[in-house]
Amino acid sequence: MKVLIVDDELPARARLAALLGEIGGLTVCGEAANGSDALQQCERLQPDVLLLDIRMPGMDGLETARHLQSLSQPPAIIFTTAYNDYALQAFETHAVDYLLKPVRRERLEDALQHARRLTRVQAAALQTVEPSPGRRQSICANVRGSLQLIPVEQVRYFQADQKYVVVDTGTQQYLIEETLKSLEQEFADTFVRIHRNALVARRYITGLGKVREGQAQVMLAGVGRSLEVSRRHIAEVRKLVRVLQS
Repeated sequence: MKVLIVDDELPARARLAALLGEIGGLTVCGEAANGSDALQQCERLQPDVLLLDIRMPGMDGLETARHLQSLSQPPAIIFTTAYNDYALQAFETHAVDYLLKPVRRERLEDALQHARRLTRVQAAALQTVEPSPGRRQSICANVRGSLQLIPVEQVRYFQADQKYVVVDTGTQQYLIEETLKSLEQEFADTFVRIHRNALVARRYITGLGKVREGQAQVMLAGVGRSLEVSRRHIAEVRKLVRVLQS
C-alpha cells in the first residue's frame, strides 16, 4: 500500500515517515508540503492513502480533499491535525479517519488497516459526495487528464453549458462538473447571478448595456463579450452596478 504524507512542517512529515517505517506492508511513495503539491503528486504517484494535515498555509487540507474528488481514483484520506475542532468538517469529506497530533503508532496502524480494507473503487465512491462547507480559494478543473487549479479571484464568470459549467478567467476557459447553484451558495459574497445560466464576479463588472427594450447585458473587465442579464435579475444587477460605480 502506497502512502503519501502531506504536512507543511518537516518534523511532522519525518515523524509520520518514521512511524510508517515501523508498520509492515507500506511504502512511503512521497511527501508534500502543501495542498497544491499534494494534488500534483497524487496524479503522478497514485497513492492508495493520503496522510493529510488540515491546517496548512494557502490551500488547507479540507480544500485539498475536495479537489481530490476530481481524480478518477482518489486515494483514501486520513486527516492529521493538532486541532480537534475540524473533526466534523473532516468527516463530511468522508475521510477514512481523523488523527490528532502527536500521532500515536497504534492509532495510525488502526487507521491504515481501515484504509487497507477499502478497495480503490470503494475509496473513490466515498469521495463522491457534495462539497463540504467552506469557501475555496481555487476551482479545480480536469484538463486533458491533469488537474489544474484556477484561483477564484481570477474568475470573471461561471456559465452553465449543458452538463458542465464554463469557468472564464478572461484569458482561458475551463469546464468543470459542478452546478451553478452550489457555486452561487459558496461564492455568494463575490459573485452575483445575472441569469439562470450565469454568475459573474462583482469585482470585474464595469457596467450595463442595453441591447433592446427590456434586455440588458453586463460588461466585464478583461472579457471580450457581454453577458445577457435576465429580466428576473436586472433590478438587482442594476442596483449593484450603481453601487460599484458610485
